Amino acid sequence: MANVVSQYESKPPPFGHEMRKCFSFDPEYINMNHGSYGSLPSPVAEAIKPYYALAEANPDLFHRFTSIDLIRDVRKRIAKFIGAAHTEEVVFVPNASHGLNTILRSFIWEEGDIISSCNTTYNSISRTAEYISDIPPHPEVVQFTLLFPTSHSEIIQNWRAYVRSLNEMRDQSAQKLGRRPKIVAIIDSIISVPGALLPWKEMVKICKEEDVWSVVDGAHSIGQELDLNLAEANPDFWVTNCHKWMYAKRGCALLYVPKRNQHIIKASFPTSHAYKKGGGSNFVEQFEWNGTIDFVPYISASCALDFRAWLGGEHVINDYCHRIALEGGKRLAQILGTEIIDQDQDFQFTLSMVNVAVPFPPTMSSAFEIDMAFRRKLLIKRKIYPAFFYHNGKWWIRCSAQIWSQVEDFEVLGQAILEASKEILEEFGDGTEKKTMGIEDKVEKVN
Repeated sequence: MANVVSQYESKPPPFGHEMRKCFSFDPEYINMNHGSYGSLPSPVAEAIKPYYALAEANPDLFHRFTSIDLIRDVRKRIAKFIGAAHTEEVVFVPNASHGLNTILRSFIWEEGDIISSCNTTYNSISRTAEYISDIPPHPEVVQFTLLFPTSHSEIIQNWRAYVRSLNEMRDQSAQKLGRRPKIVAIIDSIISVPGALLPWKEMVKICKEEDVWSVVDGAHSIGQELDLNLAEANPDFWVTNCHKWMYAKRGCALLYVPKRNQHIIKASFPTSHAYKKGGGSNFVEQFEWNGTIDFVPYISASCALDFRAWLGGEHVINDYCHRIALEGGKRLAQILGTEIIDQDQDFQFTLSMVNVAVPFPPTMSSAFEIDMAFRRKLLIKRKIYPAFFYHNGKWWIRCSAQIWSQVEDFEVLGQAILEASKEILEEFGDGTEKKTMGIEDKVEKVN
């Protein structure tokens, strides 16, 4: 790996606005939406320059030998970081959606099979399940409903009852089909919107007890969720984005498949030259090369861990972000005269993202054009942006707290939202008169 000693000989800047010097932000822009696309630290960008130089100095050598060896070293380091039992259980993919599609499209679906999603499942993954259901042999998509405010204990209780109801459906189908259909459950570790930590480890355990496959969408986990131990949590499949909260270069994601389940993933996507007819046991080899891409983002994952170590490590980073999320979220709710979505006394749902209600009347339309209006008025006009979403009859704001954030940023955001909300009400009305499209399912979920 590149020599990082010289970059990190001095102490890092203090967290807060001083930390902005380690990123390449427009000085006029306040980034409140790190969760969607991540932000590449300048030291990480500097650390990966030598790899780009190697790739251009000798493309054949880099792609046929150097990058493969480098990525193997990174996989070993990342596997240890996430608590995988074996390095061979972890491979890189471009993003979480790519990894989840690889998993879901690898199952051999049969009549009577069930795919379980949730009303808060990331939009493209819900659509993936629908697509699989739309083509023969048409497995059925069943949805678990999750509405905030709620609690971890309530979710676990409802999830157990829901999974048992799926098993009752399976038993009925088994009598007709003469075989036992499979159930595959898509579970978020941290929901995209609302940005909330679910009790996913307990949900996975219930799946084990009920003979249900667990596919965990951990897109927001690595770098935000502390002390990951996948060998202990034991999901059947797990995917995460390294370019979000871990500070790797876009796009860089991990696909974790324990050895016991690698027979399910018969081929990488796209299919690799290493594919063996009939499906082989060369899981890692297939993902090492399945087409020419920019491999440096995968290598950058190790550079990102070096940067995080320089900052003080995982607990130091996340303790700060968690504190700012809670303090900033409460201050924003105070300015807007609304509430945060996490009403649990211990704030079990809140890590580094906080969700605050928009000051709209309950009659306000859920139309996608409301979201687009916020994008134009905040991102373009006022150069500050969180994420907006509609959930359980209300519009909400999802704010990402980061090492460069301060509570003052939430105060600036609060004033901007008050102004923008007033403008939107004047333009679109309060929903009592139909001035908007009113198509709820066109509301685009953020990454």
